[in-house]
Amino acid sequence: MSRIKYYYDPKTCKYERYQRSKWDITLNTLGFLSSALILAVGILIVFNYYFDSPKELILKKENKELKYYYQLMESEVILMNQMLADLQQRDDNLYRVIFETEPIPSDVRRAGIGGTDRYKEIKEKGLNPEKLIIDLRSKVDDLKRQLYVQNLSYDEVSEMALNKEEYWASIPAIQPIINEELTRLASGFGNRLHPILKVRKMHTGVDFSAPKGTPIYATGDGVVIDVKTVFGGYGKYIEIDHGFGFVTRYAHMNEFSVRKGQRVKRGDQIGTVGNTGSSTAPHVHYEILKDGRYVNPVHYFFKDLEPSEYEKILELASKENQSLS
Repeated sequence: MSRIKYYYDPKTCKYERYQRSKWDITLNTLGFLSSALILAVGILIVFNYYFDSPKELILKKENKELKYYYQLMESEVILMNQMLADLQQRDDNLYRVIFETEPIPSDVRRAGIGGTDRYKEIKEKGLNPEKLIIDLRSKVDDLKRQLYVQNLSYDEVSEMALNKEEYWASIPAIQPIINEELTRLASGFGNRLHPILKVRKMHTGVDFSAPKGTPIYATGDGVVIDVKTVFGGYGKYIEIDHGFGFVTRYAHMNEFSVRKGQRVKRGDQIGTVGNTGSSTAPHVHYEILKDGRYVNPVHYFFKDLEPSEYEKILELASKENQSLS
C-alpha cells in the first residue's frame, strides 16, 4: 500500500492531500524500471563471469574431447614417424649396402614441396583451432610424402633382387656361430681398445666369444681360398671367396673342417672356435671384405635375425669396448 502524502496550504491554513500528476507517476515508474534493469544487468554480468552457461559448458566439454583426440592422433603420428625412421635406417644401412647402392639423400626422403600455401582453405574458414589442425595436417602430409618415397625405394630394391639367387646365396648373410640369445657378440667393428697393446686401434671385424670347440659356419656360398696357421696375428684362420667382391675371414680357430679350393655352402661347418694367434680368450674374429675394403659385418646379419634382433645386435656392436684380438 502506497504512502499518502500531504502538504500545508497557507491559503486555507490546512494540510491538503498531495495529488501526484501523471508525469510524476511516469518518471517514478521509469526510474524504478531503470534501477531494476541496471541491477538485473549487473547480476547477469556477475553470474556470467563466475558461472558458465549450459551452451558454454557443452562447448568446453567438446573442446576437451577434441583436445584429447588431437593429442591421441599426434601420439600416433609420432609413433608412425619412429617406425618410418627405423625402415629408412634399415633401407640405407642394410638393403642398399647389400646392393651397393647409394643411400637416398635426406632432402629427397623429406620430399619437400613448394608453391602456394597448401592450408589456405583452412585459414580462410576462420576456425578457432586452425593452428592445431594445420599442425597435425602438416605432420600427416609430411609422413605421407616420406612413406611414398620409402615405397619407391623398396620397389627399387625389389627390382635389384630379381634373378639374383646366386648373388643372395653368396652374400655372407648370417653370423659365423650360433648366437640365438645374441649374447656372443663381444666387440664390434671400428676403433676399439687393443687387448694386448692397450691402445685404440681399428678393429676390422667383429668378435664372437664362445667356448673352445664351438662350430664355426660359412656365412655364404663360396670357395675356400686360404687355410693358414700363423703364430701371431690371426693364428689359425680361413678365408672364403664368395664372388661378387665378397671375401670373409675367420680367425683364431682351433681346428679346420675344410681344405683350400673346397666349395662350401652357407651354413656348412668350416672349423671350430679356438684361442690361437694374438687372442686373449676363445673366440672367432670375423671379417668381411668388399672389393678389398673392410666393411662392418653387422650390416650383413639379415638372414638369421628378426628386425628387432638386428636392431639389438647393431646396438651391441656400437659399444666401444675392448676387442679380444
